[in-house]
Amino acid sequence: MISIENITVRFETKSVLERFSLTIPAEGITALSGPSGCGKTTLLRVLAGLQRPSEGTVRVPQPVTMLFQEDRLLPWRTAEEHITDVLPRDRRHEAAEWLALVELTGEEKVYPAQLSGGMRRRLALARALACGGGICLLDEPFTGVDLARAERILGRIRARKLPVLLSAHEPDLLALCDHIISLDGPPLHIKT
Repeated sequence: MISIENITVRFETKSVLERFSLTIPAEGITALSGPSGCGKTTLLRVLAGLQRPSEGTVRVPQPVTMLFQEDRLLPWRTAEEHITDVLPRDRRHEAAEWLALVELTGEEKVYPAQLSGGMRRRLALARALACGGGICLLDEPFTGVDLARAERILGRIRARKLPVLLSAHEPDLLALCDHIISLDGPPLHIKT
């Protein structure tokens, strides 16, 4: 169980999180739903330890892996190298499995510039999932990915029992998740 108690995050005079509290299941696929700019990304950054709240308590009982909104791919590394770069030496043979999970089989030797936007997004997702070790925080993981493919990928993630917290806007995508937390803001608050 992930616990956030009375956290506050401000950027100059703008309050993004103001004494915000939330409990999130640490299993299954949980979606944060809300309009752009409401504070979902800031919340994910707090959970990842990348943004320190000025007050409050955050309890994340396991390590986290973060997928940012930007793909952050290295143009000089192939799809396969993006995966092997994050795997321990004794697990590098798993690269093909992670590429298959996001339907990029056959693209192992391709560089990011040769991939479509949706394919680059799936490569970034595969890299984040391959890091493993705890809960995956995924910020807009299916931007540019069609719903049918996103559904298949989420099914594979669920089968691997990877705990995921993702942000999304699309109602059809949200319907594929185990838990949905509806948010609004700023400042971020649970929508009732």
